[in-house]
Amino acid sequence: MLARTADNLFWLARAMERADYIARTIEATLRLEYLPKTEGEKTGEWEGALNAAGAYDSFIEAHGDLDEENAVEYLTFDRSNPSSICNCLENARTAGRAVRTALTAETWTAINDAWLELKRFEASHRFSRPMDRVALTRFLDYVKKASLDFDGSCYRTMLRNDAYWFNRLGIFIERADNTARLLDVKYHLLLPSTEQIGGSLDYFQWVAILRAVSAATAYHWVYRDRVKPWLIADLLILKRAMPRSLISCYESIDRALDSLARDDGRSGLAQRHARAMHARLERASMTQIFQGGLHEFITAFIEDNARLSSTISEQYLFT
Repeated sequence: MLARTADNLFWLARAMERADYIARTIEATLRLEYLPKTEGEKTGEWEGALNAAGAYDSFIEAHGDLDEENAVEYLTFDRSNPSSICNCLENARTAGRAVRTALTAETWTAINDAWLELKRFEASHRFSRPMDRVALTRFLDYVKKASLDFDGSCYRTMLRNDAYWFNRLGIFIERADNTARLLDVKYHLLLPSTEQIGGSLDYFQWVAILRAVSAATAYHWVYRDRVKPWLIADLLILKRAMPRSLISCYESIDRALDSLARDDGRSGLAQRHARAMHARLERASMTQIFQGGLHEFITAFIEDNARLSSTISEQYLFT
């Protein structure tokens, strides 16, 4: 496979996964805004959302004051934000066109249909700004469905060859990064300094995070207990059965890299790096993680995950 083809497949998958994540982050933030607050209290919901998307600094530079309308616009349709949903879906379609022959008809249709629907939403948005809550909810539901259609079409129709494995690598590296960032943002930014950890506001914030990653039902199936922060962290970091957990993502990353190594007969730094990260997660316990600091653990994980992405690019000559 040509390096540029592998590159496009990798970033196509990352763009579709990121669009889904941004949509879920906005949805969770809207839920958090409905929580009761004391008069004059600020809980930093939109600051948290922008930080989770890695877009806070660029937003402040562009807009200055932070408010819901500008934050939603920046995360959805603003072309100046590289991580906006609009740019993610546009980039995914561009990458998909470049590797059209490496995709099945169903996968290309999922990407192209998502882009065509985006154009319709954009046209409507030009005449109705800002979006009301009903229109915004409809838009976010469409983005999540587009990502599910893409993921499902890849899984059900693509040959298990190098094209498929580069696609899977993009999805799971992006998903691991997103899960880690969402956990870190909740832990540090959402809880007001005046609110007691374990209080009612803390409880509902964590429930919103669970819903953002479609894990509320899974949590109760696994733990059969009321919502507790350390159990949510356990679910999203160390539970293999949870598809968005860090360890589950790294099992899939390991599998994809090993499959690529088996196909070309070579194993390199990317395989060793992924195995080392997977092994660290397997050896970890929540007691150790909290003793060392959840923020420190997540920060180190995000940096290692980014290094793995760069290592994959170097090993497979993405340019």
